[in-house]
Amino acid sequence: MQNRITNLFGIQYPIIQAGMIWCSGWELASAVSNAGGLGIIGAGSMYPDILRMQIKKCKLATDKPFAVNLPLLYPDIDKHIATILEEKVPIVFTSAGNPAVWTETLKNAGIKVVHVVSNEKFALKAEGCGVDAIVAEGFEAGGHNGREETTTLVLIPQIVKAVKIPVIAAGGIGTGKTMLAAMALGAEAVQIGSRFVATNESSAHQNFKQAVIDAKDGSTQLSLKKLTPVRLIKNKFWEQIAAAEMGGASSEVLAQMLGRARAKKGMFEGDLEEGELEIGQISGYINEIKPAAQIVNEIVSEYNEVLAKLEGNIL
Repeated sequence: MQNRITNLFGIQYPIIQAGMIWCSGWELASAVSNAGGLGIIGAGSMYPDILRMQIKKCKLATDKPFAVNLPLLYPDIDKHIATILEEKVPIVFTSAGNPAVWTETLKNAGIKVVHVVSNEKFALKAEGCGVDAIVAEGFEAGGHNGREETTTLVLIPQIVKAVKIPVIAAGGIGTGKTMLAAMALGAEAVQIGSRFVATNESSAHQNFKQAVIDAKDGSTQLSLKKLTPVRLIKNKFWEQIAAAEMGGASSEVLAQMLGRARAKKGMFEGDLEEGELEIGQISGYINEIKPAAQIVNEIVSEYNEVLAKLEGNIL
């Protein structure tokens, strides 16, 4: 399949692995890129020297394009930008902040820039800032999410209609069938996070990977909406947050409960009780840890099989 996204990134399949904190280092990114998709290093959980090391290792592990995900609210953002420019990273996905601040700098260096949004307002703003493509992320997604709680099924056609640049669908996608549905809605690629957490190459702790494959429907919920909304697996920490929110806790109290390094404790160190366990609704569908390349191949195969069946049922 060739379209504006595959041509923009120079990839074989319009499948993009999300840049997830604590879960997507160079091993996962290079494995997805080598399989024909676009792998992304998640810089949000890395110090500047760690990011540089991750980029260098990724270059050694693949000769295919890869990207770095850069949360724009990162405290040392200027240092990460400098590393990305010095290491000549070809593609950057920005999120959690204003794309107007760094897009021009990155594009002047020849870097392709993609911004993650959860509503039409920010999609139009990102397009106006000159990004090359947009990730439209629905309510089903793991990690940090939009306050509007707009589902992927509703969000994607809305954003596709609003902008002229390519749209990448995210949120609740992890199979060939869901990829095909997103493409039918007008997306030109899909970004997949949760499914790639449960891979051999993911840097997530084994305990967290097991929690993901043990998850059922209803195991996650969007929480911390007074701070930055995030979808979490329901555990002891989530119960404490839920009780506080039900009791009308202020954003200051919630921030104190969240503290520092809570996500690291859960996803990277494997504390399933006190850690923050960020994952999408599709975790209820995931029941096995597999190599990343196998997941890419299975998605492509199922996509083609279902598409062939549908083309045989034209009304």
